[in-house]
Amino acid sequence: MPLHKQIGAATLTLVRGDITEQDTEAIVNAANSSLLGGGGVDGAIHRAGGSQILEECRKIRATKRKCPTGESVITCGGNLKARFVIHTVGPVWHGGEGDEEILLGNAYRNSLLLAAAHHLHTIAFPSISTGAYGFPVERASAIAMKTVSTFLQNDSSIEEVRFVVYSHEDYEVYAYLF
Repeated sequence: MPLHKQIGAATLTLVRGDITEQDTEAIVNAANSSLLGGGGVDGAIHRAGGSQILEECRKIRATKRKCPTGESVITCGGNLKARFVIHTVGPVWHGGEGDEEILLGNAYRNSLLLAAAHHLHTIAFPSISTGAYGFPVERASAIAMKTVSTFLQNDSSIEEVRFVVYSHEDYEVYAYLF
């Protein structure tokens, strides 16, 4: 069952589901710095979105070489319902000794800034860095909620931010913060 919360003029939504099936204007890809696809959310988005996404990622790499941790870039949505994919690189968890919390906050903030710069009103996030990158979901969800809430209190252009989590366990962790 989706949960909803008003923050300023925006709605914050939590759903359990598949990020690739979201009908928001943009979905966020928990990408690796190569931007060339991988496992988990990254691989699922590239598979579902098709070759157009990879082609645009290759063009970005031709100028940037890679996407640094905490930064974001945007491509088309290819075959997805979402028109755009915002690729952001979350940090690998090293026990909290490498500014991982700051970098994770930057990944969410920079994705929202990119969405606002492209005049997008709806965006869906996965739980960034909590899969293969090992960031503890309890810490990551608190950072995600705080960063997004602060952004929405100061920016009225985004109408809905949706957190889309795949597992029941992650849903429960996020729901506790709602």
